Amino acid sequence: MSGTGPPDEPLPNDDPVAIGPWRRRTRRIAYENPWLRVYHDEVDRPDGSPGIYGVVHFRNTAVVVVAIDGQDRVALVAQHRYTLDERSWELPAGGVPRDEDPLAGAQRELREEAGVEATTWQALGRMHLSNSVTDEVAMLYLATDLRHGEAELEASEADLSLEWIPFDEVIERVMDGRISDALSVIALQRVALSRLTAGSATR
Repeated sequence: MSGTGPPDEPLPNDDPVAIGPWRRRTRRIAYENPWLRVYHDEVDRPDGSPGIYGVVHFRNTAVVVVAIDGQDRVALVAQHRYTLDERSWELPAGGVPRDEDPLAGAQRELREEAGVEATTWQALGRMHLSNSVTDEVAMLYLATDLRHGEAELEASEADLSLEWIPFDEVIERVMDGRISDALSVIALQRVALSRLTAGSATR
């Protein structure tokens, strides 16, 4: 499943580009670092009026993993999020270079953050995140038949902690807002909905 999402575009020039009903007249790089690039575009809107558009391009594909063990417990990790200045409970997740298979990246992130490897993997879907301002793409996975080992945390994850929480309690945390990370919420609700659908089908 490699190649999801657009790669880095060539350095911008002043050649007009049609983007659906929009027309991009100019593009310049406003900011970039190893993880993202911010474009400042001068555009013609769908009604023909002039305007500007800021586009945040992520160099990685986001991946998130719902890892469920034999006791129906979910791996949750907590870490302090610099952007929010809050500690956040989330599923194991990370960024995968766009030329790498997202599944391989998800397997690596689960191993690094939770010390877990899984025999069975299921894709839960492909998502666009905040698509009015960014082209970021995310892949969601369910991992089962787990083997436990040691986590391999990166420097930015030094404060990360891991807990195994019963699935029903995790869904309660989603519903009452204790879990607010969007990717985690979506992935967990997809698993919950799948279980409800399967239960209805057996009645």
